Amino acid sequence: MARKTGSHSDITRPRIQAAALRLFAQHGYAAVSMRQIAAEVGVQAGAIYNYVPHKQALLFELLKTHMEDLLVANAEAVSGSGPKALDDFVRFHILYHLERVDLVFISYMELRALEPDNFAEIERLRRAYEDRLEAILDGMDLSDTKLATLALIAMLTGVTNWFREEGRLSPDDVAETYVAMARRLAGAA
Repeated sequence: MARKTGSHSDITRPRIQAAALRLFAQHGYAAVSMRQIAAEVGVQAGAIYNYVPHKQALLFELLKTHMEDLLVANAEAVSGSGPKALDDFVRFHILYHLERVDLVFISYMELRALEPDNFAEIERLRRAYEDRLEAILDGMDLSDTKLATLALIAMLTGVTNWFREEGRLSPDDVAETYVAMARRLAGAA
């Protein structure tokens, strides 16, 4: 069978990733088939395997790319140490994640679907991100910087669960409120 119009690799692969992300976030990884992803993109079911070997590879690629992009963007946005670095980290985390709500959702909810080697790689990348915040907090007056790091990341990431564009606060308003809360938690108010 001939390929459908527009099924060129540089066009189709990103469309497959976007469709998978949307469907995984909406229905869950386990409930989505490669056939559904192909239909969403407009390619024949068998043709999707020209672009991705299997669904696990697609999920892993989405999560790995998300974490790698997060680490690069964070390194560009946050430098130094102390309260200013904490402020920058908090602002960055909230604003970055509010632009990627579906990726954040599947990054937490679908970790369980990863095969062990893939899980280990995503966990390594997540630890690298946590280590950046822990290094910022290390010089502050905290009895347990690791626990504070995990608490802060959970608090910051949780914004993606409740924030609504039509709500009373803008992303910047939320970020500034969270900067103040993070400073208090870190004893840097």
